[in-house]
Amino acid sequence: MESLIIQLISGAVGGNVAGKAMPSFDLGTLWNSVAGVIGGGIGAQLIGAVVPGLLSGGLSVGGIVSSIASGGVGGGVLLALVGVVRNMMQK
Repeated sequence: MESLIIQLISGAVGGNVAGKAMPSFDLGTLWNSVAGVIGGGIGAQLIGAVVPGLLSGGLSVGGIVSSIASGGVGGGVLLALVGVVRNMMQK
């Protein structure tokens, strides 16, 4: 449960960082966070399914770092995908 919370929080951070790094995909702080939380949860689950031993560290240093990394990357990737779709729909 703790690693899921870490993944969701790092997903929100990852979504906001990606939004500020790529202004054309920025959805605003609230929606960057929402997309990041969803992406962090989904990304962590996908990474956990592909590499089963990676996220099984629990609250060890390795487990926390892998949860932060997977959540942040998942949040950033989903925000970028949502930003691309939004930009395509506006044209």
